[in-house]
Amino acid sequence: MGELARGARALVVHPDLRGRATGVTPEARLEEAVGLARAIGLDVREAFLVPIREIRPGTLFGEGQIAQIAASCDREAAELIVVDGALSAIQQRNLEEKLGRKVIDRTGLILEIFGERAQTAEGRLQVELAHLDYQAGRLVRSWTHLERQRGGFGFLGGPGETQIEADRRMIRDRMARIRRELDQVRRTRALHRGRREKAPWPVLALVGYTNAGKSTLFNRLTGASVLAEDLLFATLDPTMRAVRLPGIDKAILSDTVGFISDLPTQLVAAFRATLEEVTAADCILHVRDIANPDSAAQKAEVLGVLADLGLAAGEDALQGEGEGTVPVPLIEVWNKWDLLPAERARDLAQQARAASLPVVAVSALTGQGCEDLLALAGRLLTGDARAIEIVLPAADGQRIAWLHAHGEVLVDEEEAGEGEPQRRLSVRLSPRELGRFRRLATVPPHA
Repeated sequence: MGELARGARALVVHPDLRGRATGVTPEARLEEAVGLARAIGLDVREAFLVPIREIRPGTLFGEGQIAQIAASCDREAAELIVVDGALSAIQQRNLEEKLGRKVIDRTGLILEIFGERAQTAEGRLQVELAHLDYQAGRLVRSWTHLERQRGGFGFLGGPGETQIEADRRMIRDRMARIRRELDQVRRTRALHRGRREKAPWPVLALVGYTNAGKSTLFNRLTGASVLAEDLLFATLDPTMRAVRLPGIDKAILSDTVGFISDLPTQLVAAFRATLEEVTAADCILHVRDIANPDSAAQKAEVLGVLADLGLAAGEDALQGEGEGTVPVPLIEVWNKWDLLPAERARDLAQQARAASLPVVAVSALTGQGCEDLLALAGRLLTGDARAIEIVLPAADGQRIAWLHAHGEVLVDEEEAGEGEPQRRLSVRLSPRELGRFRRLATVPPHA
């Protein structure tokens, strides 16, 4: 946090751009922005929508709207204005001059949250890189009420404007160093993920919109104590724990960062890093806050972000088998079922029965439905396994050991004959594991 620290009085405004097609209602976006501000410890005194028919290049808002915001700031003694949208450096500077107060936009606010929540070395590097990228374009700002420079890279205090070119050069040098460090971290993580793929334990990944209850469900299923608060982005760094599934002695459950609409472009790389675990998952659990009126729009946002990150093109791709891909089972987890009125629960239960995707209704808070979820995940991971015949050179100990670790070996016989000794194996493998095996090396045509 910067000099305007926790407890700073804030005003939150959402620019409602008329005619802009979006799945989430302006009212829901405003509520979400308030949640973001509170997640960083701001004291939100007032929040309202500002309808915009024509964007003003210099200020975003019109003069009358700026006067309305100024009056609200005076009435509530607000020290900070949060604009739930993207502001250019010029718009931000002009608004600060006209309002006489610090202004941050949605990107700056989310960057502040990520900066506070990142726990791992990689998470902190990703966030600092995003901060520096964002800051580099805003060194031209000057605030009459903030003349001094300050350390760190938080935005709620703001940098000064002295030595701009030197600052830019320092930022570029620091970004280059961070990128080199991140490359090393990625190589290390890839090695770790490679070791996990060789291990006999399947991986289940929790994904979902922020505050859908993923961490509470993670704690319920694993007995862990991951931070699970009613805060947006309570989880940032991926967390993994062991969990038991029916028919599977051990599986790995991965909790990931929550998705959000209009993710700042500077943080897409950080999302990609934390979501790389999802690409290696054997089953994806899409946790939805089914009691939220905007649950359908949030679902669309989650699938859209997955597509943007190259992880999937939607539900069909997550389930289906595209070119060069292996099908990954996806379960929709309808969380917070205990908060639904009885009539709404009955209607949704009918929808769940008719859904093309597997759906499980749960309450992570009470534990309702969690056993059913684990049972379904176990069936999906083991139910589609089939026996295949594979012939390998007897000296290929690596792949033979891999098959014993990842599949149910029904037959393993050595065949004598001319030339190199062979091993003939009959192995039950799921499509996912078969795809992994084929990536190790080409399976002979008669396999």
